[in-house]
Amino acid sequence: MLIMRIERFLRETGMPWTKFGRLATHDPRFVQDLRNGRTPRPETAKRVEHFMNIYREEARAV
Repeated sequence: MLIMRIERFLRETGMPWTKFGRLATHDPRFVQDLRNGRTPRPETAKRVEHFMNIYREEARAV
């Protein structure tokens, strides 16, 4: 489930959920909406997964 992967990412990075939403989807309420049962479109889920992968890769490169 996407929300579970996001929650793990937030714990790993210490990123606030509102910042994650702004950076990944331009929607600061995105994570809260998912927590409340929102189902993202497949394109949005792919964009979020891509954001998390790129963020992790860049963090490892530093």
